[in-house]
Amino acid sequence: MTPVRQGSDPVRRVVIVMPSLFTLANLFFGIWAIVLASRGDFYRAAWYIVIAGVLDVLDGLLARMGNAGTRFGAELDSLVDLVSFGVAPAMITYYVLFAHLGNFAWIFSYGFVVCAALRLARYNVHTGGEHKAHFNGLPSTAAGMTLATYYPFTTTGLYQDQLDQLPWNQLLIFLTIALSIAMVSNIKYARLPRIGLRSARGLIGLAVNLTILISTMFARDVFFFPLGIAYVSYGVIRGAVVAIGESAEHRQPGQLMLHDADGPDDDHRREPPAAGG
Repeated sequence: MTPVRQGSDPVRRVVIVMPSLFTLANLFFGIWAIVLASRGDFYRAAWYIVIAGVLDVLDGLLARMGNAGTRFGAELDSLVDLVSFGVAPAMITYYVLFAHLGNFAWIFSYGFVVCAALRLARYNVHTGGEHKAHFNGLPSTAAGMTLATYYPFTTTGLYQDQLDQLPWNQLLIFLTIALSIAMVSNIKYARLPRIGLRSARGLIGLAVNLTILISTMFARDVFFFPLGIAYVSYGVIRGAVVAIGESAEHRQPGQLMLHDADGPDDDHRREPPAAGG
């Protein structure tokens, strides 16, 4: 019995450490994106945020597959996410736009980072044990990647030929505020559907994931930013429809309904850590 245990300990340690290595790689690209943004290389900086997002997905996937989630890994993941999907996208947006709008326009970048920090802090406090079907509030990963990929979108023919005349200064300010509010809201956002071959839902999940992967590979500049906008809008519209439906139900005559206050229902990945805080 003893030799088996000794032989398995190093393997187990590697399994536990691997997710944290991916998390630190996430941080590497987040810091690199900030450095590139300070040098004016906004295009590469934006896509390094996306690479950080992919690594964020992988660290959670590895942790779940190896049953290797730890409290240390969860805290490290949130601290790294604040840099890669809070500070880095805010700095890219500051250098692209806010630095040219006056002495106090940086406050929009500050507000985005604050909301990302609040989002991740809430993520840590409300620890959930199961992998839920939705996120409660916009994940900081999605918010950061959406904000960061605006600049690559400006290099596309679609933007330059058809959308360049829109008031993008005002729209980007509105987008920054909207993403900030969405992160700290209770709006429910769906996770990516799981992939499978034995059910219609699994096949739909496979189709959705393949579509995103192929579009990102071959048309990433024109695809990724609109995808982020669509995802943010989906949550808001879905939340509004649900709220209207519940309001109409409560207004039905002759019914007296008593409801207990719902407790916090967050999407925390602490089951072990998963992507999308």
